[in-house]
Amino acid sequence: MAQKALDELVSILDLEELEVNIFRGRSPQEDRQRVFGGQVAGQALVAAGRTVEQGVVHSLHAYFLRPGDPKIPILYEVDRIRDGKSFTTRRVVAIQHGQAIFHLSASFQRPEQGLEHQIPMPPTPDPDELPAGKGRFAKAPPDLPEEMRKWLQRPRPIEIRPVEPIDYFHPEKRPPHQRVWIRADGKLPDDLMLHQCVVAYASDMTLLDTTILPHAISWFDPRFQMASLDHAMWFHRPFRADEWLLYAQESPSASGARGFTQGRLFSRDGTLVVSVVQEGLVRMRTSGEGRSR
Repeated sequence: MAQKALDELVSILDLEELEVNIFRGRSPQEDRQRVFGGQVAGQALVAAGRTVEQGVVHSLHAYFLRPGDPKIPILYEVDRIRDGKSFTTRRVVAIQHGQAIFHLSASFQRPEQGLEHQIPMPPTPDPDELPAGKGRFAKAPPDLPEEMRKWLQRPRPIEIRPVEPIDYFHPEKRPPHQRVWIRADGKLPDDLMLHQCVVAYASDMTLLDTTILPHAISWFDPRFQMASLDHAMWFHRPFRADEWLLYAQESPSASGARGFTQGRLFSRDGTLVVSVVQEGLVRMRTSGEGRSR
């Protein structure tokens, strides 16, 4: 079942080319109110990469502008900003209902030799020492509606093993940092760009959670509205997304109804492969009011 879920993710990332610089992506058949942000980021990066002949992505910067509608396709328009000797720049706009829902800028670089250093990976138990549970929502309360339970515990393409498990239904206050091991739950083809796009998808899964840890807020608390606002990634070294990666995250600040979070992804041998930064909306709703962004 896990490989089937991963194969579905790979299929969703395999965009349809409609015209030069124009691609179409679909969403999985899930009962979602809005499109998962990591999906749009991954698909937009695929669209950008399809127009690049030389080099691999080394950074991306993105803004989530509007909630995506999972019931209709998403159009991705690529602007070929620059094709240089060393660096190539692309801009991608995701469109639904005639409006931009997401904007991404990505830079690609031809491989070069240069200076090498990195910070060490934090001391962490090996993923094999951690229980292989049923995901982040394994502690679902018994009175949870059955449809919601099935949706939360369905097979997912990314396996997550938290070092310090979080009870998402009954959270307790704790410092704003967490470590989780992640990997694609199955085997991926030998295509570095695909592995980068899968990690772009996965990088949005737990990052905003870190912001609310000191406040003991549940994702299911109707008093709060939460959503990703912007997202940036730097790809330092090659890696495989279907091998364990430690996602070390911390939230240095929350203010103005926004939470700021940083993340670093290390391969199992301690190599720093990706850095991530995100700011997300964490807004307390006004009584009886459903505000948009």
